[in-house]
Amino acid sequence: MTKRTHRRRRRGFTLMEILLVLAILVVLGSLVTVGYVQVQKNAYMNAARTQIKMLDDAVELYRLGVGKYPSGEQGIEALRIQPPDAPVGKWQGPYLKTDVAADPWGNAYIYEEVQDQYGEPSFQITSLGPDGTNGTPDDIRPVK
Repeated sequence: MTKRTHRRRRRGFTLMEILLVLAILVVLGSLVTVGYVQVQKNAYMNAARTQIKMLDDAVELYRLGVGKYPSGEQGIEALRIQPPDAPVGKWQGPYLKTDVAADPWGNAYIYEEVQDQYGEPSFQITSLGPDGTNGTPDDIRPVK
């Protein structure tokens, strides 16, 4: 073997070295992707909680002005547009400056008329969460 041939073989990387570097890059890429997905999911969950809190506050302002909560049929829309059955002069809205039609996953918020622990009228605003299905563990409801 001549010196020239020997040098040519030592210049490049071996197949094992290339595969090892690729494997390391794939593992690092996977870790970054998983971390990003988790951070994004947490950000969406926090955004939904914040929006629900904002909606809850607006519904309470509506109740203070009108004297009752919006009906289930009126829902969140009653916070932006005066319902026809609102007492004249009592509706002081809009109670929301912007439309909050959807949660961070693109699903509409669910507004329901409920009763509190004392049997008094109340309401519940729910985000269907990442899976978009009602009644699953990832649904987001405020703690009252």
